[in-house]
Amino acid sequence: MNAKTIYICENCDAQFPKWSGRCLQCGAWGTIKESAGQSEDKHKVSVQKFDAGKLIDFNNIAIENFPRLKTDLVEIDQIFGGGIVPGSLILIGGEPGIGKSTLVLQILKQIEAGDIPLLYVSGEESAAQIKLRIERLNYKPKNLKFLSETNVEQVCAAIRELKPKIAVIDSIQTIYSSDAPSEAGNVAQIRACTVKLLEIAKSTNVPLIIIGHVTKDGAVAGPKTLEHLVDVVTYLEGDRLHGFRILRSSKNRFGSTNEVGVLEMTAAGLMEVKDPTKAFLQEIIQSPVPGSVITCFLEGRRAFLAEVQALVTPTIFGYPQRKTSGYDLNRLQMLSAVLFKRANMNLNNQDIHLNIVGGFKINEPAIDLAAAAAIISALRNKSISRDMMIIGEIGLGGEVRPVPNLEKRIFEAEKLGFKSVIMPHSKFNKKTQIQLIPIKTVSEMLNLL
Repeated sequence: MNAKTIYICENCDAQFPKWSGRCLQCGAWGTIKESAGQSEDKHKVSVQKFDAGKLIDFNNIAIENFPRLKTDLVEIDQIFGGGIVPGSLILIGGEPGIGKSTLVLQILKQIEAGDIPLLYVSGEESAAQIKLRIERLNYKPKNLKFLSETNVEQVCAAIRELKPKIAVIDSIQTIYSSDAPSEAGNVAQIRACTVKLLEIAKSTNVPLIIIGHVTKDGAVAGPKTLEHLVDVVTYLEGDRLHGFRILRSSKNRFGSTNEVGVLEMTAAGLMEVKDPTKAFLQEIIQSPVPGSVITCFLEGRRAFLAEVQALVTPTIFGYPQRKTSGYDLNRLQMLSAVLFKRANMNLNNQDIHLNIVGGFKINEPAIDLAAAAAIISALRNKSISRDMMIIGEIGLGGEVRPVPNLEKRIFEAEKLGFKSVIMPHSKFNKKTQIQLIPIKTVSEMLNLL
């Protein structure tokens, strides 16, 4: 039977029965090429006798405890589940310029010991550029080898020959495979290169760190292309104009994914922040300002402070504006509607600007009550005490809903010297020195403030 002709987009691998100038899936122009499809006869599998010897009993498997590579940086080691496992494939994603290359060089600096070489592969920077970053980090490498190569087959051959203690690929978007006919950086090339790197990592037991740039949507080189192939997925997040960075784990086959590490970008590189809550508290202005509220949010299993700022001004022309930085815009639209309907606050002729201080992006609904309090404070031009923390989620009925790990948030506020906490009405029976103010609705908070 003759093979059926199909057309494949070189950018996103979408398949079409006929050619067109533009891909209907990704919108790219001139990327659809003709490709001979597989014959239907190839899908017919002859029935064979199954070999029962291929079945494996888990009771007969002996678990091997590999010694993890320790970086001696607590914030980084806890992300990897206690250290880097030999033979693992690690993906570090982040926006360009956020500090990914600096982070991997600091990991190499901490791991380097003895005569075992380390390998750094870069397809986008020269050796001189890497050397400048090494000197800035005060790193004096003894066995760090550099390879300027973009062909993944050559990279795999170098890893197999050198057998380094750890290897870094910077970045996966610049690497290409000879087996994939498309250009470097598209989905087909990235998938093919990652599969080859995974094979070499498992066969040589060498841990590999892959650096991947994220798109505007926050995905690495397309729609979650690499996450199902690698063992560990971490993202370095933060605002490039601020010093703090959050290293977040979204997948880890060797540890917990409820871990975040807090780092600070300095002239000497990324430094770990051992007590991030106090560090964030130092950035909060202690003098009361209208529209400024302090709240507490969770990242993984750790509690952090955040300052929510709101600015409410009369609308000059047209529809009222809703602008956010670090907070979900759709949630701000919901909060303004709830305040209008349930608390009788006329915001239809007011522009609302909401900001999370420090460049952090918070998706947790537990700061809804703090955002609403900041809007009320800004509208009435009355400040809220700096020794008060506000926590809670707001529903469409104007009710204040309970939040998870409320006990941890309250104890964090007590430890940092706060005197009162406005919180959802719940059964909190723990003994504490801080004044707890439970409320049930937004109207109660409006009267309280």
